[in-house]
Amino acid sequence: MRNLLSFKTRLFFGTLLVMSVPMAIMQPIKGFYQGKEAFIVCIFLSGIAHFFNTQSLYVFSNFPGRKSAIMALPHTFFWFFGTWMTVKFFNLPYTVWFLFMAGCLSLLLSMADIHYRNVFTKTYAYLPFGRAHDAQTLPHVTWVSLNAPVLPGSPAIHGIVADLHDPHLTGPWQQFLAQQTLAGMPVYNIRQVEEFLTGRVRIQHLYENDLGSLLPSPIYVRIKRILDVLLIVLSAPLTLPVMLITALAVRLESAGPVLFCQNRVGQGGREFRIYKFRSMCTNSEEQGAQMAQVGDARITRIGRFIRKTRIDELPQFWNILKGDMSLIGPRPEQKVFVDQFEQQIPFYNYRHIVKPGISAGRKSHKVMLPTPKKPKSKLNMISITLNIFRFHWIC
Repeated sequence: MRNLLSFKTRLFFGTLLVMSVPMAIMQPIKGFYQGKEAFIVCIFLSGIAHFFNTQSLYVFSNFPGRKSAIMALPHTFFWFFGTWMTVKFFNLPYTVWFLFMAGCLSLLLSMADIHYRNVFTKTYAYLPFGRAHDAQTLPHVTWVSLNAPVLPGSPAIHGIVADLHDPHLTGPWQQFLAQQTLAGMPVYNIRQVEEFLTGRVRIQHLYENDLGSLLPSPIYVRIKRILDVLLIVLSAPLTLPVMLITALAVRLESAGPVLFCQNRVGQGGREFRIYKFRSMCTNSEEQGAQMAQVGDARITRIGRFIRKTRIDELPQFWNILKGDMSLIGPRPEQKVFVDQFEQQIPFYNYRHIVKPGISAGRKSHKVMLPTPKKPKSKLNMISITLNIFRFHWIC
């Protein structure tokens, strides 16, 4: 069954669906009202856009661990917006509704593909020395220890993990890894795998970016800012109705303000005012600042739903437009918690060199920020995605 649903099979049938479904919907309703040429162009370009969208998403998400389906959104937007720009630039006949439906279908198929791949746990072999000696404790992967430079006959191995900087990586092991790489087997450094699988980075040391600086690249910051604003503006036709419905639901369920406003610590350690849809009763913090817990009685029925779906975060789009936040970055915390974490977590302040975000790397992996109640061994882990400082996108 799994062979029948291979990536090539999913790609082939997905491309056919993206090319044919919009046609099947539009033709009986409006016919070829913009001419057959427009439909032919849209069928051809939609198939190409979905093909490259699926291929690029597969390449960018082909790493150990579970992937967040939301990463399909920027990929799909890039390819179908590029398709629309292409037809406009060359003045080709097209129908915008065909491209829109094809883009939405491509997005749904891409998200379904990521969900399908998350169902199956992959098997990785690891070299049990150096930092990789306890790799088997990392989640979302089945681990096989290699005691000799030979891959086992079964189960099927999807990749090899090693501490590539460890002195125990001697000649035979180096030759083994080189041979496996030439054979097309992915070989990963344990440091990157830890980040992929946990959404966190071990911070026993400070890390610089590719330019040798602890600060993020100014070019990266400018590009990220432009993309943040662009995505919010383009998504407004979808998010504004959702926000209006949510505001009405919050107001009808319980008395009190629709929005919850609170000071949080942002870039440079400066405080700013954050906005969220209220998901708790109005007196939720009358006894002081408290972190939300599982089954928290302060959360309302509507609040439970909007917190689970992250709809309560949508008003923070205003924070992004103001420049206080970004779409992706470490979540901002209250000053009282920041002061506590600074005393107990090494380099905690390091997270404040970038703007806080609505979505963080740790959220994609369902990993919570360490708190003083958790074991001390976990305090050397913090959800700072260092890809920010290495010109890589977090998606």
